[in-house]
Amino acid sequence: MATYKRTGNEGVSSATSRNRLLLIVLGILVLVAVVIAVAVPLSLHRRDTNMDRARKLMSEVPLVDGHNDWPWKMQKYYDNRLGQLNLAQDMRPLYNHSHTDIPRLREGMVGAQFWAAYVTCDSQYKDSVRRHLGQVDVIKRFVERYPDVFQFVTTAEGIWDAFRAGKIGSLIGMEGGHALDSSLATLRMFYDLGVRYMTVTHSCNTPWADDWRETGKDVPEHNGLTDYGKLVIKEMNRLGMLVDLSHVSFKTMHDALDVTQAPVIFSHSSAYALCNHTRNVPDDVLERMKQNKGVVMVNFYNDYINCGPNKTPTTNIRHVADHCDYIKRVAGEDYVGMGADYDGVERVPEGLEDVSTYPNLMEELIVRGWTDEQIKKLLGLNLIRVFKKTEEVSRNLRRTTDPLDDLIPEQAVANETCRTYNI
Repeated sequence: MATYKRTGNEGVSSATSRNRLLLIVLGILVLVAVVIAVAVPLSLHRRDTNMDRARKLMSEVPLVDGHNDWPWKMQKYYDNRLGQLNLAQDMRPLYNHSHTDIPRLREGMVGAQFWAAYVTCDSQYKDSVRRHLGQVDVIKRFVERYPDVFQFVTTAEGIWDAFRAGKIGSLIGMEGGHALDSSLATLRMFYDLGVRYMTVTHSCNTPWADDWRETGKDVPEHNGLTDYGKLVIKEMNRLGMLVDLSHVSFKTMHDALDVTQAPVIFSHSSAYALCNHTRNVPDDVLERMKQNKGVVMVNFYNDYINCGPNKTPTTNIRHVADHCDYIKRVAGEDYVGMGADYDGVERVPEGLEDVSTYPNLMEELIVRGWTDEQIKKLLGLNLIRVFKKTEEVSRNLRRTTDPLDDLIPEQAVANETCRTYNI
């Protein structure tokens, strides 16, 4: 059997190889550490730079959100008794799912807000007019109570006036045509009180319009707008009240677009193609925005931005940005805005937990390549343009058209509401 004799040279060679390997490993580790040391600060710097850019843009153009249900929280939990509330404090300890208070509005750089005057559909045919008046009242009262923070606004230029004064322009949007009790006179009185948009329906049909739940039914109740419903749209045009088509059926959307002479808004709706909920806006309606020149204001509610075959286990800021991207691509950059629906919903995306987080969305869109001008349009310029055009249409119509005094046919509300006739 052959024998193997180990020499001293082999030991030296082995030690040299181990040292060389150790040096290589140490070199790799040093290189990785250097890369991390350089890359992480650069990444953080880019994030800081993008956030700085977002905040700068928000300091130049008012962020106009199309829909916030904070007044409904005041009604639901405190019966609109503002004396029991300090809106300048953190509201989160007071009730679940709190999205809005003055400190967070300031942190989120909100420039103007359409506050929703909303009451539930079970008030229809009963006390809906009185209860909606109560919601208009509470909005005007909290604006007056905090004059250093809020400024009541009823015009497009008023949004800029409030913004330049460092205040949050406060507008009223009435959420649901059931507020009218089918009366054009009531519509005019709400306008005189400062209401500047009306959502044609909430989640219930009115006697003259179908809501979103009628979409897809074989026999919808009205198949869109009735003749009287079309008169409601015309009178809104004459008054200068924005026509809000969130919550209505697809057919009602098209009927309203066929009738209106002014641009429409969707105060808090997203893209149906990405989330196939019938509260959202289908592509054929998005395409019509190019002609109508309206604006679709993206809703942040989880169930309207992450659903259907595209649903993912978690919902985050990227879903909202996807809807902004999609509407910008299909309708155009001039026809997209934001209507978060804060304090009207329970589930909101990670990264957009409340009104303080709007800058996060601007940062996300900047990362996606949105230009400064596109960001400014989304922030508020698109809505302000729509508002100005609606005012222009109103001025022209008021010169040539008397207030409409048509009454809804008695049979349309028979056995539904308590009314007196010919007395």
